[in-house]
Amino acid sequence: MCAQIYIQMKILKEYEVSLFGLKEGSHYFKYKIEKQFFEVFNYDEFLDVNVIVDLNLVKKSTLLELHFLSKGAVNVACDLTNEPFNMPINGKLDMVVKFGGEFNDDNDEIIVIPHGSHQINIAQYIYEMIVLATPNKKIHPGVEEGTLQSDILQKLEELKPKGKNNLNEIDPRWEDLKKLLTDKNT
Repeated sequence: MCAQIYIQMKILKEYEVSLFGLKEGSHYFKYKIEKQFFEVFNYDEFLDVNVIVDLNLVKKSTLLELHFLSKGAVNVACDLTNEPFNMPINGKLDMVVKFGGEFNDDNDEIIVIPHGSHQINIAQYIYEMIVLATPNKKIHPGVEEGTLQSDILQKLEELKPKGKNNLNEIDPRWEDLKKLLTDKNT
């Protein structure tokens, strides 16, 4: 258990941006995000992760602007077939970091960190950006194209109703009901 906590802390430490000695202007950082990153947050929706996050940090005299861009793919299970597939991810997040009396992240776009802070950990913001860039409904592209071959789809095809009840045929009971309407009108 202690080893796991140590590994999690080590992973999160990689996402601490040091503000000490940072000159005013733009500063670029690049992060490679993999499945292990999401394990720290106990997020298990992704089977695998390969995402690159670019951070443009603009330091100004009284605040910081953080501009995140993420691009890559996450391997997820299809909601219909449970078949794994790589889903492209493109995310964007812009934030402002101000200095104040105490830490406050109540506003999604403005974060307040205490005066004299020498670093900011951006792991939570990267996590949220990638998770929010993932569509709620995950449909394998092969399902939409009709090209996916899977055991589940084959079983559904086998169990599909056969015989007279074709979608184009009208149930004879409806025809009898229609006759009642026409008989009533005459």
